[in-house]
Amino acid sequence: MAGGTVTLESLVAWLARFAELMAENRSYLTELDSAIGDADHGSNMARGMAAVMAKCDATPSAAVDELFKQVGMTLVTSVGGASGPLYGTFFLRFGSAAGPLTELDAAALGACLRAGLGGIVARGKAERGDKTMFDAMSPAVDAYDTAIAGGAELTDAIAASAAAAAVGRDATEPLVARKGRASYLGDRSAGHLDPGATSTAFLFQSLAEAVA
Repeated sequence: MAGGTVTLESLVAWLARFAELMAENRSYLTELDSAIGDADHGSNMARGMAAVMAKCDATPSAAVDELFKQVGMTLVTSVGGASGPLYGTFFLRFGSAAGPLTELDAAALGACLRAGLGGIVARGKAERGDKTMFDAMSPAVDAYDTAIAGGAELTDAIAASAAAAAVGRDATEPLVARKGRASYLGDRSAGHLDPGATSTAFLFQSLAEAVA
C-alpha cells in the first residue's frame, strides 16, 4: 500500500498469498469437491497457482495488465475443469480493466474487481443462489463498492469484501446447486459448502492479508 493505492508489489503479494492458501487447503477443497463435484478443485487450484507463481518469478511484470494477463493465461492453460477458465477469466478481465498501471487507487481496484466478476458471469452464467463461486464473489465486490462509497479507507473496504465473501461462502451450504457438476445431485447437493465459493473466499482473504 502507498498513499491509498495498491501497488504492483502488493498485487503480486496477493497472488503469492492466494497460492499459499490453495496449497495449504488443497485437501480441504478436494474434500468439499468430493461431496458434490469431481474431487479435483483443491488439486487443480493448488497446481494452477503454483504455476502462476513460477511464471511470475521467472518473468516479472512491469504493469498490472501485463501481470494479470500472465496469471489468467497460466490458469486457463494449466488448470482442468471449470476452475481454470473461470479464475483465468476473472484475472484476465481484472488486468484489462486496470490497463498499463503500476498501482491502483480505490476506484481503479473496484473497477477491476467488478470487471473480473463480469467475466465470471459471462463465462459461467451464474446468478445469486446457484451455489457457485458467484455467491461469494458478488457480495464481496458489492461490499467493497459500498464501503468505498461510504468513505472507508481502502484497506477497510478490502477487509469488508473479504468478510462478505466468507458470509457468501457459508450461505452456499443449504443451497441446492443449479449450475455445474453439483447440479446433477439435485437436493443431495444441499448441506455442503460450494468448493468454488470457498476458494473465492480465500481469494479475498488473501487480498486483505496482502494489503493489511
